[in-house]
Amino acid sequence: MSGKAGPRAVGEGNTRTRLDRGRGALGPALELVHTGRAPTRAVLTIELGVTRATAGAVAAELEALGLIRVDAHPGAAAGTQGRPSHRLEIAEDGPVALAAQVHADGFRAALVGLGGRIVATAPGCETVDADPAKVLGSVVEAGAELLRETGRRCVGAGLAVPSAVAEPEGLALNPLHLAWPAGAPVREIFAERVRAAGITGPAFAANDINLAALAEHRHGAGRGSRDLLCVATGHRGVGGALVLDGRLHTGSSGLALEVGHLTVNPEGRPCHCGSRGCLDVEADPLAFLAAAGRQAGPEVSQLQQANDLIRTAYATDPAVRGAVELLIDRLGLGLAGLVNILNPDRIILGGLHRTLLDADPERLRAVVADRSLWGRSGQVPVLACTLDHNSLVGAAELAWQPVLDDPLVALT
Repeated sequence: MSGKAGPRAVGEGNTRTRLDRGRGALGPALELVHTGRAPTRAVLTIELGVTRATAGAVAAELEALGLIRVDAHPGAAAGTQGRPSHRLEIAEDGPVALAAQVHADGFRAALVGLGGRIVATAPGCETVDADPAKVLGSVVEAGAELLRETGRRCVGAGLAVPSAVAEPEGLALNPLHLAWPAGAPVREIFAERVRAAGITGPAFAANDINLAALAEHRHGAGRGSRDLLCVATGHRGVGGALVLDGRLHTGSSGLALEVGHLTVNPEGRPCHCGSRGCLDVEADPLAFLAAAGRQAGPEVSQLQQANDLIRTAYATDPAVRGAVELLIDRLGLGLAGLVNILNPDRIILGGLHRTLLDADPERLRAVVADRSLWGRSGQVPVLACTLDHNSLVGAAELAWQPVLDDPLVALT
């Protein structure tokens, strides 16, 4: 047998050398495309701090993995000169993550691709059984059916739940608005159901507001922020999350930012935590409906009832306007306290809080500025979340993270 190497294509050795040098850049490069910060190969080159040739080799490898598409012949923008840089786009038929969300008024499954794009969703269920294993089995099966229908490769699964999730065990410590037992091992149950459904890849679980903040930071209103505070009320209660330098701050055991139990009205409603006047019971949909003199009906969720009432009656009904102002003042007081402690560079609001901000943005921003030390010296931007299903997208981000960390290891 000859010891000579076979013929080598022109440039093959150089390309392989560049890729070997840039292999550690595959994850950072994918994250730049994933978050929309590198729309072209020229931008990717600058952001990675590598040569054009290395950036080209990295982009080609990500394309070979089926993750992105490189458009080598993009049309030139009007008024520009010279050859346009290769465009980098998410592969339309690439892998997906299975995302699942459980909340007080139901659950839903979806498939989410890179870029936070929801590829498919299953019809939501409006009842949540008291047995978490039954619920998680149903939502995983709905996701598995989506995978069968679409034929897409799955990189893993993520679950969003309305509870603090203790690390490292993955226990839902306080699913107070579900009939689940405290301390339910949701991550273990979810992972078992994922494996039983024949879905490959790791499985994760986390608090829904944490995941909403992560999704908004990467793909929505929080993009570009360094210290991002997210506060939201969904179907029941109030949650908060903090993203620092692109990573969720979850504390020593996953329980940080339980903002719902800040006292904003010492003489207020009793809270399920044993205190009174917590943000959790003073600024959620049920609190709004009560302040507006409305009874919550069974037809649709309390969140939808509250949102619809504000959008249709805020301008004409004094009781609704008064309820909006009351909840804005309560919410603003809580946000001001958080600004004093955390000094964020941006605040984003979701759920009913987004609707309150839309109704009277100046009032809320004024309360935060007036009641916070740092707000007086330089007002913190307060913005609405922009992703309609941010907790689902955030659940998918959990499953995508190993791929973003090392695409080759995760996919080959």
